[in-house]
Amino acid sequence: MSRPAPRRRVAAVLLATAALALAACSAPGSNDSSAPKTKAPSEVSTDVAKAGKVTLRVWDQEVRGGQNAQMTKLNQQFMDAYPNVTIKRTSKSFTDLKTTLKLALSGDTAPDVVEVNQGYPDMVSFVKAGYLQPLDSYASVYKWADRYPSSLLDLNRVSDDASHFGEGKLYGLSQMGEFVGVYYNKTKLKQLGIAPPTTWDEFTTALAKAKQGGQVPIQFGNLDKWPAIHTFGVIQDQLAGKDEVRNLVFGKGGASWTDPKTVEAAKTLQDWAKRGYFPSGVNGVGYDDSTKQFGQGKGVFLVTGTWAAADLKGPMGDALGMMPPPSASGSDPVTTGGQSLALGVTSKSAHPDVAAAYVNFMTDAKAAGVMQDTGNLPAVPATDAASQASGVDADILDGWSSLNQDNGLVPYLDYSTPTFYDTLTAALQRLIGGQDSPEEFAKTLQADYEKFQQG
Repeated sequence: MSRPAPRRRVAAVLLATAALALAACSAPGSNDSSAPKTKAPSEVSTDVAKAGKVTLRVWDQEVRGGQNAQMTKLNQQFMDAYPNVTIKRTSKSFTDLKTTLKLALSGDTAPDVVEVNQGYPDMVSFVKAGYLQPLDSYASVYKWADRYPSSLLDLNRVSDDASHFGEGKLYGLSQMGEFVGVYYNKTKLKQLGIAPPTTWDEFTTALAKAKQGGQVPIQFGNLDKWPAIHTFGVIQDQLAGKDEVRNLVFGKGGASWTDPKTVEAAKTLQDWAKRGYFPSGVNGVGYDDSTKQFGQGKGVFLVTGTWAAADLKGPMGDALGMMPPPSASGSDPVTTGGQSLALGVTSKSAHPDVAAAYVNFMTDAKAAGVMQDTGNLPAVPATDAASQASGVDADILDGWSSLNQDNGLVPYLDYSTPTFYDTLTAALQRLIGGQDSPEEFAKTLQADYEKFQQG
């Protein structure tokens, strides 16, 4: 069923992620802190056709169904509009992109446009090394501030001294909004006599009932390591609360990873594994495989991001539902989320004006329509998007609106320090596998955190 969305509610989607833009502390060191020269707006050319023959090399991580579909379609539309430009695309998984991008940016044949993860490990580090081109002049010429609210643009800003993110120059523009939610199989819930949960207690009770009913309560694969960040983050958001998690990521208020509520979240995740709420051998199961398994009816719930919807709609049809994680009774929804990786222009690009025009093209209102048509969530949905959506697409738009309206989005945990992604993912695998206790897990994270804070 389609759901109407008043203009003021859709607008709320754009306005309430400001808390994510706060940051502090120091950035990683670099042997090359030279900053690329910034063009003045008057020096920017928006005439792509007059650039001559151009090969634009683009690196992205949009490898899955709907993500790949929107990127493929928009790339072709750009080349149709500008026949003088050939896009040479390199698409990698998120893990592979993180592993190889730094080397590519430091080489003599760096790509022109890259998707960059926000936060200290990637964007701040790359700015510190002088690998990315500031985009403020392009933002002025293309009027990106009219398209995106400052709260979203700020997530892609890095301070002039490359010491923190959330303010300073703009280094990218994100195509899509995203949040980690709970997908559910309506057919299986009905068979089990369970209504879609509306509170955290109802959710945890449903997990136990699903296990008793011979079902896999939560389909999950953590071979890629990063999926556990999202599962743990959802638990931590409910138990510790959004303010505590934000303070941890942004280094504010004396927050600690050994706080009792965060330890309780670790205990909960480990307990779910011990109770068999996940598939056996979860640390050896790939994310794509587990998502496919859920789409084939193996699992009652799936905790992952909005990006999975396009791949699940086909096999599941009307049986697929999605919601922000159920919260404590009477409280507003809260979950991990924000924006997709940012499209940035590299400092070594020989065609920065064409590259910036490409970024503009990939994020404008027409591009938002393509994203919606391919089952994705644009960072700035069209005003009438919710009224035209149905099924899980309507669920996602409604959830995105509610989360932003209630200021319920909290940042990704791996933003916390330059080394936190590696520390957190390894610690989560040990926690899930039972090699580390929840207290040991928390101490491992705190040690990384304190080293960065003191540095």
